[in-house]
Amino acid sequence: MRIPVPPVPLPDHLVEVARDFAEGRREPAQPRDAATVMLLRDADHGPAVYYLRRQASMEFAAGMCVYPGGGVDPRDFDRDVAWEGPAPADWARRLGCDEEMARALVCAAVRETFEESGVLLAGPHGDDVVADTTGPDWEADRRALESRELAMTELLTRRGLVLRTDLLGVWAAWLTPVFEPRRFRTWFFVALLPAGQRTRDVSSESSEVAWLPVRDAVAMADRGEMLMMPPTYLTSLEVADHGTAAEVMDVAHGRTVEMHTPGLEALDDGWTLSVPEHLRPLLAAHHGA
Repeated sequence: MRIPVPPVPLPDHLVEVARDFAEGRREPAQPRDAATVMLLRDADHGPAVYYLRRQASMEFAAGMCVYPGGGVDPRDFDRDVAWEGPAPADWARRLGCDEEMARALVCAAVRETFEESGVLLAGPHGDDVVADTTGPDWEADRRALESRELAMTELLTRRGLVLRTDLLGVWAAWLTPVFEPRRFRTWFFVALLPAGQRTRDVSSESSEVAWLPVRDAVAMADRGEMLMMPPTYLTSLEVADHGTAAEVMDVAHGRTVEMHTPGLEALDDGWTLSVPEHLRPLLAAHHGA
């Protein structure tokens, strides 16, 4: 199956459904808050990114290539979590939400990254980070987090660690279109792979994983060889415009985001879904418009 990359022409039946929602004839599904993290490291020609291909049996985005991430969980709202880095108030300003949600999103980003890649953005203090998370004891903790038998607060307390929230950067925010039966309000973060740590193929939701130069991943998506949802494709395309992983992080540390909900937009003799204004020039240049 080939998924067209943005701008994606919408089939007529989907346009009609979207109009039904826009005109109040249908009620949209309530979105779930989520966080996803683009893990970065340097390749020969620009940043490389860690991608997971979702199981074909998944109800949402089956077979799509995504970054580690998932829904915010009640555990992520714990105010007692050991925290190092920008305060929740600063995160709230950058993420465009209240402090409680900002704290939960940052915790979810760290937790989901560990659950789905084995990478933990935490350390004994604010100037250090865990160097190796590949041992059997770490795997037991990862599985306990994934099964919700363990909360991140408990894990950090028992191991004498703090969340290194300064290792995260903000990149984008997307809300699934109103016509989708399953909707997510997703904040996109970026993070460098910590020195000494290794990603592992551990996520039960993925069929395969790979580190790819992000420019190669975009080219594969353009050719239909790699399936991505539009937010993943556009985020990858934007990151591919930078020369190094460190350059991406520098941009992310000074960035604030606004939630974008794709809506109907005219496309030649049909319709497509809108993209954020700041991405239009990049998308046009990429497709030679």
